[in-house]
Amino acid sequence: MLTNEQLSTFRSQLIKAKHDVEEQLKEGDHFDLQQGHFHESLGELSSYDNHPGDEGTELYEREKDIALNEHVEKELKDINYALEAIDSGTYGVCEKCGKEIPVDRLDAIPTTTYCKEHSPTQIVSHNRPIEEGVLMTPFGKFEFDGEPDEVEAYDAEDSWQDVARYGTSETPADLTDSVDSYNETYIESDDQVGYVEEYENFIGTDIEGKEITVYPNNQHKKYEEDLDEEGIMTMFGDLPPYEKDPYTED
Repeated sequence: MLTNEQLSTFRSQLIKAKHDVEEQLKEGDHFDLQQGHFHESLGELSSYDNHPGDEGTELYEREKDIALNEHVEKELKDINYALEAIDSGTYGVCEKCGKEIPVDRLDAIPTTTYCKEHSPTQIVSHNRPIEEGVLMTPFGKFEFDGEPDEVEAYDAEDSWQDVARYGTSETPADLTDSVDSYNETYIESDDQVGYVEEYENFIGTDIEGKEITVYPNNQHKKYEEDLDEEGIMTMFGDLPPYEKDPYTED
């Protein structure tokens, strides 16, 4: 059971905390929420000439002010509730089980009226922002999206990769795997574009897939060098005879 001296100490702490919170809300005009519209807090009359990006920033700041105001008002409500508990003689006793609340817990959270086991804030919320219900990935809702990997067609994922090559909000520090440059930060950046295997860049066939012809170029040269390093024979046979080095530019 708390002594009169302990109760007096907690009352003093709560009264001081109440004064500080009320002063904070008064000086900050409840985070400018007393204004009729957030334009009033910015000194603007209209959104007509504002850039949509600026409007988005102002909306975010307004939402943040609402959240902060709710947090501080909840703190003030808890302080008043604890002071009422002191006046009624129930302070220091858990509302749920009736057991005494340890003094160490009251020192840490003077506004609490619950023991640790029955604190209503023990449940961690798993609610996600409502925006996640309407925002979608940059691909996944168009033709060919979600098809098996063997379907090779230019789909929404490929178009996203083309755009992402010019930069995204991702940085190398955002990724779990180490990358060498920003060119590797977008989704499946190692995907081949327009072909599946490297040899498709220098192999040609007739309409029936026969009469295989090798068209030498730099990619073919690199492909052959990679095969030599691995000690693997190419399946395409020898190159056709050329009068000059096919890898030399005109």
